[in-house]
Amino acid sequence: MTENIEHTEHTVSGANGGESADRGEELRAIRRALGEGKNPLNVQGIPRWEDQVGISRIVNRRIMELDPLPTPAEVLSNQPLEGAARELVASSRDEVRACLYGQDDRLLVIVGPCSVHDPKAALDYARRLSALNKELDGELMIVMRVYFEKPRTTVGWKGLINDPDVDGSHNIRKGLLLARQILLDVLDAGLPAATEFLEPTSPQFISDAVTWGAIGARNTESQIHRQLASGLSMPVGFKNATDGSVKAAINGCYAAAQEHTFFGIDHMGRAAAVETLGNPDCHVVLRGSSHGPNYDAESVRVAMDAIRDEMPADSAAAHGLVIDASHGNSGKDEHRQAEVVRNIAARVAAGETGITGIMMESFIEGGNQPAAPLPQLVYGKSITDKCISWPETEKLLRELAAAVSERRWR
Repeated sequence: MTENIEHTEHTVSGANGGESADRGEELRAIRRALGEGKNPLNVQGIPRWEDQVGISRIVNRRIMELDPLPTPAEVLSNQPLEGAARELVASSRDEVRACLYGQDDRLLVIVGPCSVHDPKAALDYARRLSALNKELDGELMIVMRVYFEKPRTTVGWKGLINDPDVDGSHNIRKGLLLARQILLDVLDAGLPAATEFLEPTSPQFISDAVTWGAIGARNTESQIHRQLASGLSMPVGFKNATDGSVKAAINGCYAAAQEHTFFGIDHMGRAAAVETLGNPDCHVVLRGSSHGPNYDAESVRVAMDAIRDEMPADSAAAHGLVIDASHGNSGKDEHRQAEVVRNIAARVAAGETGITGIMMESFIEGGNQPAAPLPQLVYGKSITDKCISWPETEKLLRELAAAVSERRWR
């Protein structure tokens, strides 16, 4: 996998010949100045694009373009989605839609690490989950969490795309290529993938390999993210806002179902006016809030009443919602998260309506650890939110599958 990334990076970066060499020298000069504690914008002798096009340097007083990225077209052609992987994405999107609209009575389960930081551990987890999926496929529609972008309340590690070496070097070029390769590897293991879309341009590089997308609690009110969701090719879940507002998520679903025109980039990385057709497959995700959980039956009933007041009766959102067992619903405690999953399983078995799916944060080892470069970390343990261990995850998934079976007998 690493060899593929290095080859792709070399191929892309070497495509422009002399221009790349000139840009390389400029980047080296900028990094030398940074290493000496200087502001590269004020150092004489470092060429800037403003000089080359004849405009004042006043336009970018706090921006340094350190690493030009390959275009989406270059990345997708160097790391193509082919054959069985392409068919898996297409078929799994249809299966998720069927669950969301009630045409498939399986429970949608989005499960996996809070965030991916180690490609080897992510693939290890994917293979374990894939083997279990073969056993439970009749009752559960399992999609693996493969999250690369982490929104931060203040500061912190922003995810594998932003900082793949977890050392503050922020090699986004490497992170983008690595993220795409991880998605391809998860698909090769036989599992569809889910991710949260945070940066508005990153979907151009990875979204073709994603079956289910999320808009997080901090962005559910963002016009940019609602527009983004309106053009995505897969179902998208809008989480309730961090203050618990379900109305924000409902508005997100409604807005994303509409046509939009907005600033974006095309496949060649050029600025473009993007026009979308609207995404009818958006739905609400209850994730609790700073005020406490909202996974209980009354919260689900109230949320569904509000959704049905705003959304068309035949929409995915009006059929049911997804419950996130982590975050505000468990206080980010992996043991309480397991209790939430078992509570949902019991209610599914009893025939409660309105619950289309569930989200779980799970990894090989339970709990979490502080972020650090890979050699310093415990293998298979989260560096963001606490995760349920793999042995406990196996038990919980089997309990959810048994709950679906019991519901069918009713």
